[in-house]
Amino acid sequence: MKQLFYQKIILQIFILIFFVFQVSAQAVINPSAVDDDVEIGIVEHLDDFLPDSISLINENGEQVWLKDVIDKPTIINFVYYRCPGICSPLMEAVAGVMDKSEMVVGVDYQVLTISFDPSETIDLGVRKKTNYLNLMNNEVKVEEAKKGWLFFTSDSASIVRATNATGFKYKRTGNDFLHAASLTVVSPNGKITRYLNGMFFLPFEWKMAIVEASKGQSGATLNKVLRFCYSYDPVGQTYVMNITKISGTLILFFAAVFLLFLVFKPKRKKI
Repeated sequence: MKQLFYQKIILQIFILIFFVFQVSAQAVINPSAVDDDVEIGIVEHLDDFLPDSISLINENGEQVWLKDVIDKPTIINFVYYRCPGICSPLMEAVAGVMDKSEMVVGVDYQVLTISFDPSETIDLGVRKKTNYLNLMNNEVKVEEAKKGWLFFTSDSASIVRATNATGFKYKRTGNDFLHAASLTVVSPNGKITRYLNGMFFLPFEWKMAIVEASKGQSGATLNKVLRFCYSYDPVGQTYVMNITKISGTLILFFAAVFLLFLVFKPKRKKI
């Protein structure tokens, strides 16, 4: 009778664990299904194509079309140039990984930095580019980055189309914006293949994202897998560990292990 009781409890716990992991798996496999209504953060649109009607202003003050600029694996990052928060650390991280990566910007891939503040002018973007190029130590990479790391501004309509297409969600608060730190990796034909979230990028992860984009292969984002463990904090503008989810999952797991031990432990022989 006792063994039957334990078996019923284990069955109920396994059903609960299965339900929890099913829900979390859905969030990982199809985050847009649960995140379409997020106000600030990233809704991944893997395998979607960028629309043709996105107009940009380049460093020479000329109007260009995003689809015409993308001719190789491309990493797109949205910032606003006068940002007092995470934009500068993000750009410093981009400069740092470009400096360390064996992939050469301007040759193997390109980076497009686009301001999502329609009030900003391209001269500010050019000044910011100079500042970030000065952080790179490899002189060869610096020269290539001058041609391969391109800065843009845009009008409000094109910004909306671009950010909606890439799932970049942000919110204006006074004269500034709340937003996440994220890069969108795009294939030469404009297909979204990967996202790189956060403000630290490993050279290997950088290289793999570029190689996959060159082949048009979309891959699971490491940070997407960690979505279950982390939540975006719009106040601190960073990702924080979700202790409730993690502790709840661990408690269920160890409870199941303990009950399994009780059921299947060797019975003591009667003396």
